Amino acid sequence: MPEISRFYGIVIRMFYGDHRPPHFHAVYGSDEITVDILTGEIEGRFPRRALLLVLEWLDAHRNDLLENWNRLENDVAPERIEPLP
Repeated sequence: MPEISRFYGIVIRMFYGDHRPPHFHAVYGSDEITVDILTGEIEGRFPRRALLLVLEWLDAHRNDLLENWNRLENDVAPERIEPLP
């Protein structure tokens, strides 16, 4: 599962050939969530502050994430996405 970004101890990954809807996985310590790229819906548990950072990052990079989703669906390696400053 390629790592596409990392910030404040949060690791963002996407799978090749993963199921729809377009989404990414975020890991922080032992917590993991799945985030729907289009709606921002969350599955899993995350500390509140880390969750807010992930959602801020999602808002800033939604188009980049959708491009990476399309790349992965076509078996093309995703590109790195800038972390939060």
